[in-house]
Order: sequence, then structure tokens, then C-alpha cells
Amino acid sequence: MKTKERELECSPLSGHFTRDGVTVEVKIYRFAGTDDPWQLEVLDHEGSSTAWDDPFPTPQDAIDALNKAVEEEGMAAFVVPLRSTIH
Repeated sequence: MKTKERELECSPLSGHFTRDGVTVEVKIYRFAGTDDPWQLEVLDHEGSSTAWDDPFPTPQDAIDALNKAVEEEGMAAFVVPLRSTIH
């Protein structure tokens, strides 16, 4: 059985988020043309993803949840450490 791909709608609040010298990409999205709740996902410099299990009624609620997580856990919670090469 083939599953039809659905188009996503991204919130204007999506984009780069920088705090304490660390920048991540924030994605807030839902299925286009619906009143579905919004999903929140954070991508680090290597593309590693942190996604919230529970959706949000509005994009602002998603941003508020991100800000709360950063206040409680810091930006390191969303970032894979940079790899260093030893010669």
C-alpha cells in the first residue's frame, strides 16, 4: 500500500535560533490546509533532531516551550558536541 505524501505548512516563527553563541534551526510545522496542532523540532549543526512528543495549539506556544527548555536545560541539550580530530 502506497502512502500519499502530504505537504507541510511552516510557521513564520520557524528559522534560526541563537542563544549563548549556539545556533540551531527551529522548525514549527503542521499539515498544510488543516487546523492540526503544530509540531516543534530543533536541528543542530549536524542535522541531529530534537522533537517534542506533544503538539502545540499555536506556533507561539511552541516557541514558548523552546524558550522554557533552553532556560531549564541550556542550548547544550539540543546540540551534538563538535567532533575533534586528534592527529
